[in-house]
Amino acid sequence: MDQEKNTKLEKVIHDDYGNIEGIIVQKGGKNVYEKYFNGYTAENAIHVSSVTKSVFSALMGIAIEKGYIKSVDQKVLEFFPDYAVQADEKIIQGVMIRNLLNMTAPYKCQSEPYEEFFASDNWVKAALDLLGGKENSGEFRYAPIIGTHILEGILAKATGQSVLDFAAENLFSPLGIHVHNVVLRNKEEQMAWYSKVENTCGWVVDPQGINTAGWGLTLTPADMTKIGQLYLNNGMWDGKQIVSSEWIAESTREQSRCVQWGNIAYGYLWWIIDGESYAAMGDGGNAIYINTKKKMVISIASLFVPDAKDRIELIKKYIEPAFEDCE
Repeated sequence: MDQEKNTKLEKVIHDDYGNIEGIIVQKGGKNVYEKYFNGYTAENAIHVSSVTKSVFSALMGIAIEKGYIKSVDQKVLEFFPDYAVQADEKIIQGVMIRNLLNMTAPYKCQSEPYEEFFASDNWVKAALDLLGGKENSGEFRYAPIIGTHILEGILAKATGQSVLDFAAENLFSPLGIHVHNVVLRNKEEQMAWYSKVENTCGWVVDPQGINTAGWGLTLTPADMTKIGQLYLNNGMWDGKQIVSSEWIAESTREQSRCVQWGNIAYGYLWWIIDGESYAAMGDGGNAIYINTKKKMVISIASLFVPDAKDRIELIKKYIEPAFEDCE
C-alpha cells in the first residue's frame, strides 16, 4: 500500500470512525495492514459485542460435527426435558435449533426485556419463557440475547462441559486465543461491560456459569483475524480441520433475510454481505469481514458508541480497494 492511500484511509478513520481501536487486514493469509488508534495496542482486548454470535456459531458447528448435537433440525425442548410448557403455548414445541441460529424463532415479546432478563436468577429459563407466542411465522426476528442464550444452554447440556471449556479445547487453544470467565455481579456491571469495557479480556457468564452467546466476549484484533482466517481457510488451521467445511458453507450462506435492515441476508449467526463476502458484526462497529474471492480478512475492533457508522461501507469503499492488489 502506498503512503498516499495509507494517509487517505487514516484520515477517513480519524474524521468519521473515531471510535476504532484497531484494524488488521490480511490478504492471502499475510498481514498487509495493521494499525491501532486511541492509545490501544495489539495486546488490548475489547468487547466485540455481537461478533460473539459468529464465534459461537463455530462452536455449534463443532458440536454437531462431533455428534453432541444431531442436527440443526433437532427440537430445542429436547435439551430441556424438565421445562414445563403451558397448555396454550404449544408453538414452542416446534422450535428447532435452526430457528435460533437464523433468527426465525417466535417470541412472546416485541422487543427483548433486557432488565427483566438480566435480573432473573436463571437466564436460560428466562429466555425459554419468552420463546413461543401465538404464531410461528418463520420470519426473521433479530433477538440479540434471548435466542442465542438458549443455544448456550443447549451446547452446555449437549457436551456436558462448560461452554468455555468446550471452546478452549476445540477452538480457542488451537488458534492461540486465551479467554477466561468473567462474572458480572449486578446491572451496573453488566451495562458497563456491554458499553464501556476496554483493556481487559474474558467472556461473561450467567448465574449458572454459562457463557453468553450473543455478547460478552472480548478479543484482540489479532484474535478476530484468526477467526476470520479460519473461515477463509474453510475451517483448516495449521493442517488440522477445526470447523468442518460443510458447516462453514451452511452457516455463511443465506438461511433467512432481514428485510427491515436493508434486506440483508443472514446465515447461522453470520451476516451475508454479497455473493463473495460475509461478516460478523457487533455494536459500536466491531467486525470480522471475509471476502472469499479476494482472499481477504479484515478485522475492526471498536469502542462502543451508539449508532456507529457502517463498517461495511468503510471496508467496501476504502479498505478493500486499498489492499486488494497486495501480494
